Amino acid sequence: MILWLWLCWGFPTSAGQPDSELMARYLEEQLLADYSIMEQVARRVPRQAKFLQRLETRPRMSEFNVRSTIISRYAFTTVSCTMVNSGSEAREGVFEMQIPAAAFISNFTMSIGNKTYYGEVTGKEKKNSSDDKERQKKPPSPTDGRENGYETFKASVFIPRKMQARFLLHYEELLQRRLGKYEYTVSIRPQQLVGRLRVEVNILENSGIVSLEVPPLRNSKQKGNGKAEGDVSPPPSTVVGHTKTLAKITFNPSVVEQTRIARNGILGDFIIRYDVNRELSVGDVQILNGYFVHYFAPTDLPPLPKNVVFVLDSSASMVGTKLKQTKEALFTILQDLRPEDHFNIIGFSNRIKVWQQDRLVQVTPNNIRDAKKYIHNMSPTGGTNINEALQTGAKLLNDYIAQNDIDARSVSLIIFLTDGRPTVGETQSSKILSNTKDAIRDKFCLFTIGIGNDVDHKLLERMALENCGMTRHFQEDEDAASHLKGFYDEIGTPLLSDIRVDYPEEDVEQVTQNFFPNYFNGSEIIIAGKLINRTSDKLHVEVTASNSKKYILLKTDVAVDLPSRNDIRGVPGLEDGKGDKNYIERAWSYLTIKELLNSRLKSDDSQEKDYLMEKAKSMALAYNFVTPFTILKMREAGLHSEPPQEEFISPSTDGIGEKLQSLQGHKAPPGLSRQQDKQRIKISKTSADGDPHFVIDFPSSKFSVCFNIDGEPGDILRLVSDHKESGVTVNGQLIGAPAPPNGHKKQRTYFSTITILSNKPERSYLEITPRRIILDDGERLVLSCGRSAVVRSRSLEVSISANSNITVTIQNTISFVILIHRYKKPAPYQRNHLGFYISNSKGLSSDSHGLLGQFLNHEVKLLQESLNTSHQQVGQNQTEALKANSTNTLKVKGRLVPVVWKQRRIYNGQQEVECWFAKNNADKLIDGNYKDYLASHPFDTGTSFGVINSL
Repeated sequence: MILWLWLCWGFPTSAGQPDSELMARYLEEQLLADYSIMEQVARRVPRQAKFLQRLETRPRMSEFNVRSTIISRYAFTTVSCTMVNSGSEAREGVFEMQIPAAAFISNFTMSIGNKTYYGEVTGKEKKNSSDDKERQKKPPSPTDGRENGYETFKASVFIPRKMQARFLLHYEELLQRRLGKYEYTVSIRPQQLVGRLRVEVNILENSGIVSLEVPPLRNSKQKGNGKAEGDVSPPPSTVVGHTKTLAKITFNPSVVEQTRIARNGILGDFIIRYDVNRELSVGDVQILNGYFVHYFAPTDLPPLPKNVVFVLDSSASMVGTKLKQTKEALFTILQDLRPEDHFNIIGFSNRIKVWQQDRLVQVTPNNIRDAKKYIHNMSPTGGTNINEALQTGAKLLNDYIAQNDIDARSVSLIIFLTDGRPTVGETQSSKILSNTKDAIRDKFCLFTIGIGNDVDHKLLERMALENCGMTRHFQEDEDAASHLKGFYDEIGTPLLSDIRVDYPEEDVEQVTQNFFPNYFNGSEIIIAGKLINRTSDKLHVEVTASNSKKYILLKTDVAVDLPSRNDIRGVPGLEDGKGDKNYIERAWSYLTIKELLNSRLKSDDSQEKDYLMEKAKSMALAYNFVTPFTILKMREAGLHSEPPQEEFISPSTDGIGEKLQSLQGHKAPPGLSRQQDKQRIKISKTSADGDPHFVIDFPSSKFSVCFNIDGEPGDILRLVSDHKESGVTVNGQLIGAPAPPNGHKKQRTYFSTITILSNKPERSYLEITPRRIILDDGERLVLSCGRSAVVRSRSLEVSISANSNITVTIQNTISFVILIHRYKKPAPYQRNHLGFYISNSKGLSSDSHGLLGQFLNHEVKLLQESLNTSHQQVGQNQTEALKANSTNTLKVKGRLVPVVWKQRRIYNGQQEVECWFAKNNADKLIDGNYKDYLASHPFDTGTSFGVINSL
């Protein structure tokens, strides 16, 4: 016997149930008194109660249970439902479950009396009118929004008298990050009160869980921008518990509590929102059994400037609430534009009305005011000329980009909104698509929004897909203003453009999309693939992108933990798991199938469409996913088969949570030395490092001079000062530590922060600590010292070798290297600190100053002081003979400086330097007193040294 299941798209109708509180009390009394299903079935129902007659007309749902495990954003969900027919004849039982449109059903089983039926995923047969059929049954799409992004799974069976039916539904989805949060939603709409209702969600995120929240239940009309309004407390009976990496959320309302929420059994959406810890690096790369998934969502980046054209439908069908709410949303959106943004507005019906002809205007208070007036005066009239509206918007942006020499790292986009289908001008969808793609020419992205039921969803979806955008749709009776604002918030803050993620071709295969035109704040880029060489102990990752005036290169080697199949016993939610599903492999298959579906949707070539369909179908069958090209058939199991159990079919979680290994960034595998990350830098010896010890190299004299500065913790020393000429200043701030035992010093001091300022050709500064780098050239960028990266702007380049050093190059003529000294287990007298080295000083002027800078363009002479105090200049070949003499003297700018011979170690102790040492805080060696080199704050560029002028 074969039963068929139909997937029905859309929202279920609500069935009201009067006297629900009385029924609730009755159900609770009966169900709590005895939970034996068969005894409940046999129990006679009182005839005098009118509502109990209604209860006889359909089976009663005695149990509704949802269990989910989310592992690194990938969610496995199992829904269990039991229905009891206590009537005297067979009744139809209908199991309905709204699931996210982006989810794939992976299994379905049902038991009716003593018969069990299991789902089998098979391929759909190709039909001649396949395109028409697909139009009627639109497949789930990753571009569907939260507003209508749900489909209804429906199974209808007849349940014999005095018997029960049980349903088990499994589906999987990869959570998308929006507005800085992942949102997992469970639809709780049993359409009647349930004796036992429970939702349990377990989250495992090795990056660390942050911002976990469970807002109130949401009904369909509230689906919007994801922002809670009013009461933000969790639903009643919700219990939330979590550690750093694990979370468990349960929702278990009694029948009375269900009644207080909704009298018709339609409780709404149970929502969980959370985020994970992250930093600017190559992201979170996880590897398991030959597959990898890569999550990239950097933070602390300055926003890119936007060039945006709003194209708004003002046809007659927009009359009333739709146009009013659109205007309200645009008023708020305009207020959120930034001063560096440029914009224009187009209203269209059968005529095209452009606010500012042939240009985009900068965001100013006056322009925003005038734009609001223009929007306020828009009136609904005429038909819908979608083609000409988009052509006009594309021409505006193309001309503006061409005529104004727009920075390639700004982001240009069109936001298009309509509530109908094309009725004026070009009305053929294929022609509109072709015209739009030809007009945009991959120069910017198109984002589409549809309102109501008359929209051509497929047209809007394909226009967005073909032009690197996204689409959203919401119903007429929903809050359009909040939807519009929520969608704009998702795309209103671009942080990076032209993002490319690369892995060695010889190490990976079948990698999903790895180039992305834009990265928006609060979103996430996800790439997955297969490893070719499973014996390799690392995977090299490089991310390149643009951020405003800067070019960014991030790179690292991710360790591959080969032998691990970690024990997962004790991980919440997985105690009874029997499955062996590699969640990373399934995330890869999920992404791959979604991309194949999108590629097919964009293709106009019938052979290519067939190839993509067969490829998607083959992978869906391999992973048991129900897709537009596969179908779920029900087959009867053997006569003696066991009914479906409530056990949760869990994924394989080798190495998850505290027992899951998430390979983030630069984590070296066992046996690999960290020293291979440390680059030995061959640069000038001129430096300030350690306690701090200063070394000045004089190559022409073939010797070096050194000295110490015994400053106080908190002192800021001016190391290089050439602000007036080259525009460069370098300051170093001291941190204190106790002196080692039996030492001659009372305390030690080290450089905790190095600040580099440059004001030519434009102002920028760097603040460097042992853990992070802040680059600000009008836009703030935060980088981790623990991740290799390269950032280039017009006049500055910062290159980071992870946990080793930072090289700063200014205008290609000045280079500084900052060494990172970090201790795993520091002694009491040790502190994480920095060392400063001058690599190239050609761009510094002869007037540069500072504790190091004053010697860059001057030479010193080595003298020997005789007993009669006469002075004799020493030749270079006599230097060796003078090393043992304790009365040697340097001549510096006419000053005589007594020195002694010493040895110093630099470059993390890797090289020994012999030098002439000047005592007493470099007295007479430096101009003035060392206190003259104290800066008032880290960004002080002052160049006056009071004592110098008197010398």
